[in-house]
Amino acid sequence: MQVNIQMVTTDGDRKTIHDILGLERKELSIETLGLTLHESKTMTAAIQKTMIAAQVEEYISEHKACPHCGKLRPIKGYHAMICRTLFGRVSLKSPRLLECSCQGQKATTVSPLPKALVSRAVPELLYLESKWASLIPYGAASDVLEEFLPIKVTPAAICNTAMQIATRLEQELPEEQHMYVEGCQRTWDELPRPGLPITVALDGGYVHARDGKNRKAGWFEVIVGKSLQAEHESKRFGYVSIYDTKPKRRLYEMLKEQGLQMNQEITFLTDGGDTVRDLPFYLSPRSEHILDWFHITMKITVLKQTAKGILGNAYKNFEDEIDSVKWYLWHGNVFRALDLLETIDEDLYVSTDEQEEAKKSKKDIEKEKIQKLVEEFDTYIQNNKPFIINYGERYRYGETISSSVAESTVDELISRRMVKKQHMRWTQKGAHLLLQLRVKTLNHDLRKSFVKWYPQMEEKEAILPLVA
Repeated sequence: MQVNIQMVTTDGDRKTIHDILGLERKELSIETLGLTLHESKTMTAAIQKTMIAAQVEEYISEHKACPHCGKLRPIKGYHAMICRTLFGRVSLKSPRLLECSCQGQKATTVSPLPKALVSRAVPELLYLESKWASLIPYGAASDVLEEFLPIKVTPAAICNTAMQIATRLEQELPEEQHMYVEGCQRTWDELPRPGLPITVALDGGYVHARDGKNRKAGWFEVIVGKSLQAEHESKRFGYVSIYDTKPKRRLYEMLKEQGLQMNQEITFLTDGGDTVRDLPFYLSPRSEHILDWFHITMKITVLKQTAKGILGNAYKNFEDEIDSVKWYLWHGNVFRALDLLETIDEDLYVSTDEQEEAKKSKKDIEKEKIQKLVEEFDTYIQNNKPFIINYGERYRYGETISSSVAESTVDELISRRMVKKQHMRWTQKGAHLLLQLRVKTLNHDLRKSFVKWYPQMEEKEAILPLVA
């Protein structure tokens, strides 16, 4: 069997038939059923080449006449225009037309084609390149696109596209503000009934740093968060803490996408760290800030595990006291918890006198280690006293007390792309920009941004019925 694929272009009453591809098949089998990937790539590239030629010819013929007097302008010459498309690079002959003298213009030339093709790459290709760059390494993204599309694209080109798109997204973010609460109680009471309560979990992760050729640049912190609302899709956000200058604005814009109103109930769950403690302030008058129970229990577990092999017979008493601290915190009794921590610290006290330093036994040195952890935990609770609530009561009412969802967001936004198995080091700017692209992709908002920039991407081209 032989199949000839042709394409018909029409211009008024004139029809032109173009031969696209000839396919030949022998006996039917599962291997010969339908099109192969290579054949489909060849066919789409050929169709596009013919289609682009017809589009350019029609556009040039429509713009060849002078817009003032209608006289045809002569062609002085051509120059080549290279455009990157979904189905390969195409070279276009862009004519240079002599300007008409009807308006008294000087003898200059004009090229109408560049006015229509403001970019040298089609938006659909830029969208795919930036989307895949945010999900997988640049080299893997290049392999994926070349596998399914008749194009050649290098990892460096994909990286450049990703950074350009992310920079454009960043430029659209409004300026930072200290206060986002607007109006007063009277205006808030007049607002329509808000949506369901929103829970926002915030946490931090770390990314390998790169500073020029310095391979020991260490790490830098990335703050991420996820906003949850029943019956709505969750939203994410993230930023490099020491690079970003608009962290509060970034969080506010995410909440706006979920329909934030000034009378909306919002709960912020944080790990109590310095970089996230002040972030949710002044975003909403109906907000509640809670120290994440998961991080409290994690620190208590570290205390118990460290002391288990050091205190020996005294461990049982230490464990009972730490469990009591945990019980007090679970019920929101911060005063009793801090009082008991102070007692534990006194029981572990080891003299720090310089003359006695040399006489310290190994056991005393190990006790100092536990004492230091107890003091750090005491400071942690002191700093976060306003955010410790009655977790037991909240838990019994089925309300969120742990930001375990934020832990998964750290893995989703940072670890899978920038840390785990991706033996890479990042500049602060590069990591921040890629993170914005990844957030847009995972929030299913990236294409919305492209549609805003290129409105015709949203239009669905009509598929006309075949006419015999």
